[in-house]
Amino acid sequence: MRDRKPLTSLLPGRRRINRIAMHGALYFALFVVCYQFMYPLLKMLSQTFMSRDDIIDPTVQWLPTALSVQNLSIARYVLDFPRSLFGSIGYSALLAGCQTVIAALTGYAFARFAFKLKGFWFAMMLISFVVPIPVVMIPRTMIFQFLQDKTPIHFFGTPLPQVSMALLGQGVCSTILVLIFYSFIRMIPKSLDEAAMIDGANTLQVFFHIGIRVSLSTLLVVFLFAMVWNWNETYMTDTFLAGNIPLLPAMLDRFDAMFSSRAPMAGPQGGEARISEAYKMAGTLIAILPLLILYAFVQKRFIAGIENTGVTGE
Repeated sequence: MRDRKPLTSLLPGRRRINRIAMHGALYFALFVVCYQFMYPLLKMLSQTFMSRDDIIDPTVQWLPTALSVQNLSIARYVLDFPRSLFGSIGYSALLAGCQTVIAALTGYAFARFAFKLKGFWFAMMLISFVVPIPVVMIPRTMIFQFLQDKTPIHFFGTPLPQVSMALLGQGVCSTILVLIFYSFIRMIPKSLDEAAMIDGANTLQVFFHIGIRVSLSTLLVVFLFAMVWNWNETYMTDTFLAGNIPLLPAMLDRFDAMFSSRAPMAGPQGGEARISEAYKMAGTLIAILPLLILYAFVQKRFIAGIENTGVTGE
């Protein structure tokens, strides 16, 4: 007759219980964090497709009784969607391109060259990042006003102020973009530069054929970061551009003001004239949808670029 094992031997050991408890706590923490990020997005999607009756019905919380695209239609009309979409894409891409070029040049210079007061200028670059934008807006405005008064060039109401700041390394979060390039270029072995110089390449050729070609994924990461930050930036844009170019985020900020004049023309028989959270949620979805689509197409290269910034070349 075989010996029967005691019931205590069938119970999981203390080590296994600790492992299960640790994994459970970890998954619970991840669920809580994900919920904090996903709740606004899910709530926005839910209210975007709700009808007017569902919005005022207290029994309807998440799932609408019937899907409705009327909110999107009205929000699209209020935001002047096709025109503001192309304006936002063009303006953000222009500033992002300028910032990417300057970040590549500056990051390469800090990583490869030794020059006087290098540490000082690097510290000044870091300090410029921690200074709040409202603190420097008055001096910047005074500078461009002075240039506009002394030259025939018209700055306010045009992209020139922000393009100039982007080319001078004072764009939105330019310091972070420079640091990304700086850290990546430092990972590239200097032996590659030396080999290219032995073959007769000058400094500019080394920069393009080694620094740029090796860091193509980093270029994409920097460009996407810059485009998203410029897309969402409204403080400087409203100050310098003064609404002369329709941009989605700027028009979303003025959604309440524009709704009363534009929404009645978009509603059925001109009857939709009362603003609600559903229209605001639909407008917000329209404003962030281009960025979500952009990330969906470039996510593989974007993630690869992020990973490459942490892999050394030696």
